[in-house]
Amino acid sequence: MNGPRHTGGWRRTDPRTPLAHCAWLGAPLGSLALTALATGGHLDARAWITLAVLGAVFAAITGAGALSWRLTRYRVTADAIELRTGLFTRRVRAVPLHRVRNVDLTAGPVLRLLGLVVLRAGTGGHGGELKLEALGRSAAERLRRELLARAGSVDAAEPVLSTADPRWLRYAPLTFWVFGGVLTAAGAVWRALDGMGIEPWRIGVVRRAFDAFGRSALWLTIPAGLLIVTALGVVGAVALYAENWWRYRLEWSDDATLRVRHGLFTTRSVSIERTRLRGVVLREPLLLRYGGGATVRAVAGGLGNREENRKRSVLLPPAPRSEAVRVCTGVLGETVETGGLRAHPPVAHRRRVVRLLVWGVAPVAVALTALGALLTPVLVWCAVGWVLVSVPVAYGLAGAAYRALGHAVRGRWLVVRAGALSGETTVLDRASVLAWTFTDTPFSRRAGVVTATAAVAAGEEGYRIRDMAAGEAAGFAEEVTPGMLREFMTVTTPG
Repeated sequence: MNGPRHTGGWRRTDPRTPLAHCAWLGAPLGSLALTALATGGHLDARAWITLAVLGAVFAAITGAGALSWRLTRYRVTADAIELRTGLFTRRVRAVPLHRVRNVDLTAGPVLRLLGLVVLRAGTGGHGGELKLEALGRSAAERLRRELLARAGSVDAAEPVLSTADPRWLRYAPLTFWVFGGVLTAAGAVWRALDGMGIEPWRIGVVRRAFDAFGRSALWLTIPAGLLIVTALGVVGAVALYAENWWRYRLEWSDDATLRVRHGLFTTRSVSIERTRLRGVVLREPLLLRYGGGATVRAVAGGLGNREENRKRSVLLPPAPRSEAVRVCTGVLGETVETGGLRAHPPVAHRRRVVRLLVWGVAPVAVALTALGALLTPVLVWCAVGWVLVSVPVAYGLAGAAYRALGHAVRGRWLVVRAGALSGETTVLDRASVLAWTFTDTPFSRRAGVVTATAAVAAGEEGYRIRDMAAGEAAGFAEEVTPGMLREFMTVTTPG
């Protein structure tokens, strides 16, 4: 039942495809169930009308899905993969095999239950991707190998670079999702309740809790609320980490592709051709850095637009830094020394201090002072307290940001480090740098610094070396890419 059907070289997707299209029923049926729970099982006329509409739409979509399945075909020829769809207007889309840059397999909970996956063949350009829905897993694996068959064999000494370790869960709370996840979930619940006509503040439990704690004992309520939000955030971050990175495995496959697979309810599999790899990014965000952890991203072409690239390029979730360094070595094929980078001029430190004071400290202080002059002197004292606390913090962050700056050439690699909060160390293949851009402003020209951007047809497409000494920027770029800037650096003396 999982195998594809052939019709003159054309293949059909799995016969269970129409069933997979019924997954959309989960949200409205769940909404009705919550409504029934909130009203004690008494559904009003609007709920019954909604249920009737769902039944009619279900019948229509199921019929349309079955018809669409019968009319959808795909095939792989000697030069391209072709997809044929349409009832009244037939469409045939062909993607040349030499343009296929990555082949990803994804399966949500419903597809996993049915033993199906979605295959996406990306071209890495403006042509987007070719998507085949609901293939049997074995058929999808065979098709992926078929599409990537043009690649050569990999010569990596160690095929398996990294696998999941339950101990890595301790790094989950050291991410943005500790608080961001709680706010996102609260907003989603609020919108769902509002859509069902339920006012959250009128629910009995919420109203009684507010009457008991919301109007008095704020010195106890606020810290308790922060502790509850933190606890929920930690639990949510661990759960999200486990769902996203369960059964994680990073390996070199036999067809010269780097493959990363992970996921508990929704399985994900991303393949990156070896020839499309341009380097790696070792990321050590502030909290994760203090916890001794790091993540790794690939700098690779053919992974879609910038947003899609950021999702698909993750090679290692938050894990020990030693594991991240080992993954970088396995991906690059050699150990690249990232210490002892060239320091930036001291004026770069001053610029960061000024930037934080002007854009971080001053606006809040001015706003509190103005409000204090208009409303109450207490806010003026709050402004004084804000300055006393925030100025040392700003100096500390500026110092950390300056110490994080660095750049160097290490053999065939360009190494760039920056970011006090993000802590990114980028290792780029020098041969992948296509152009250089030098950017300055009136203030940076006066300070004698410039920002050099290495253009690469992969990843973020441009990697910046901020606040280099203006006198050494062109020379360093010429060292990275010999000959690229030589004609612009030549000075002709009149004779």
